[in-house]
Amino acid sequence: MSYCIRYIDLPCRVNGVTIMDRDGFFNVYINARLDYRCQQKAIQHELMHIARGDFFSEGELEQVELM
Repeated sequence: MSYCIRYIDLPCRVNGVTIMDRDGFFNVYINARLDYRCQQKAIQHELMHIARGDFFSEGELEQVELM
């Protein structure tokens, strides 16, 4: 699993988002406006999605987030 973590300003309601590119590389974007503790939680959350293979799941995004 290859990934890169980037800190960018995201809308306040978004802690993080991960996008897989066409080469299968994961780009993890973490909200730079969050404090350190919240950023670490967001990173763990996004890495969990990668580890579980959620990007290859047939489910709806809302269902994946609830898991």
